[in-house]
This record gives sequence, structure tokens and C-alpha cells, in this order.
Amino acid sequence: MEEGALLTRAETSAFLAQRGIRLKPAPLAQLWSTRSDGPPCLHVRSKPFYPRNLLEAWAAAQILGLRTGAPAAAQSRRRV
Repeated sequence: MEEGALLTRAETSAFLAQRGIRLKPAPLAQLWSTRSDGPPCLHVRSKPFYPRNLLEAWAAAQILGLRTGAPAAAQSRRRV
């Protein structure tokens, strides 16, 4: 598949799964239509497509560093 290829939602789901991000096609649709933090998408004749090169960058941004415990805000809410 070429670098600038456009992927369908099903192809995008498989592409992201290979990178450790499990999102089925339906949640991909929800991310795009109801939130602003989903993968970049464009529509051709009202059909959604995801540019492969932009997905690569989006997927990398979703993977955070290894955590060894709860975030500081959550730790401050703990009951003693």
C-alpha cells in the first residue's frame, strides 16, 4: 500500500490494531462525528477515508509512556 493511500474505516481499524490501538469501525465513526480527538478523516462523496500517512502520526501520538502508578491527581483523592 502506498504512503498517501486512503483507508476505509475497516482498513483503518486493522492498520491501528497493528500499532497496538484497538478501535473497531463504529467507534472510529463516533470519534470523528462526536469528538475532536479521533484520527484525521476526509470524506469523498460522503464516504469517510483516513489518509495513511496522517494515521501514522496520530497513532504515535496516542501511545503514552509507561506508567507505574496512578496519576498524581488520582493519588491525592485516595482515602487513607
